[in-house]
Amino acid sequence: MTDELLTLPQALKLLQVPRSTFYGWLQRGVAPKTIKYPNGKIMVRRSDLEAWLATQEVSA
Repeated sequence: MTDELLTLPQALKLLQVPRSTFYGWLQRGVAPKTIKYPNGKIMVRRSDLEAWLATQEVSA
């Protein structure tokens, strides 16, 4: 596996949003794809985060 896995705190830091905002996105189904381990830990693949960010771009 060559794709870097980010912890939720790492992803939040890159996105510059609080945890509550991210969980709100998850509940609404608009967050980037995540991986949830059986212990509840959430991880985000860097490539999924970057792909999701690209879909959020708007033209001026």
